Parts: sequence; C-alpha cells; structure tokens
Amino acid sequence: MTTTLSRRARRTSELGLGAIGVGIIAIGTRFLVRPEAAAAGYGVRTAPQDPYLAVKGIRDIASGLVLLAVLARGDRRTTGSTALAAATIPFGDMIVVLTRGGSARVALGVHGATCLVMLAAAVPLLSGTRPHLTP
Repeated sequence: MTTTLSRRARRTSELGLGAIGVGIIAIGTRFLVRPEAAAAGYGVRTAPQDPYLAVKGIRDIASGLVLLAVLARGDRRTTGSTALAAATIPFGDMIVVLTRGGSARVALGVHGATCLVMLAAAVPLLSGTRPHLTP
C-alpha cells in the first residue's frame, strides 16, 4: 500500500522531471537559435559557429522529449529508470566543463545540481513494492 507521503514524493518527482524536460528543451532550442549565449551558459568557451553547439542543441531537445514522453506514459518505474540513466548527461557535462578549463561554478552549480536533482527525483519513483504478475 502506498502512503500519502510516498505518493506526494512521487508526484513531486514527476513534476520536477517534467520541469527538467521542458527546461532542457528550452536550453537545446537556445543552442540552435543563440549558440553564443548558450555556449557561455554551458561553462566552456567555444566559437559560436562551432557545429557541436548545434549537436548539443539537438541532443538536449531529444533528451527533453524522451523524458516528457516517458512521463506521459505514466509508468513510475520506467520514468525513474529513465531519469536515473538520463542523469549521466548532466554528470558528463559537468566532467567536460571541469576538465576543459571551464567554470567550476557552472560545472557544479548547473550540471552537477541538475544531475543531483534527477537522481533525487528517480528515487521515489523506483522505491516501493513491485506488483506481482501472475501467469
């Protein structure tokens, strides 16, 4: 039986992940529309015409859409598993910024914090008992 607290935690996780999904789509769009501004916010200096900025924009848009699609499906364990796997993206971004001479403040404050929020959101969705399937 699910408690009110765990239901509330799961709902909060779902809302947080939905906000992250929408946010990352907006960030990806910014990489396509205003790459120089988006690159500065990422934490590593690069030329605005660098084609990898467009690649990052497309990756972010796709990542946000996947997260929203899984959320819309409504399966909490799948959503939690997807969030857990997707947390590797901001973790990887944090490592890239830290190892490429970028801003430690942005690496930890943006990418590291996003990773932690995604991990924290995954936990309530993955916890609890699993329904037993009968053959």
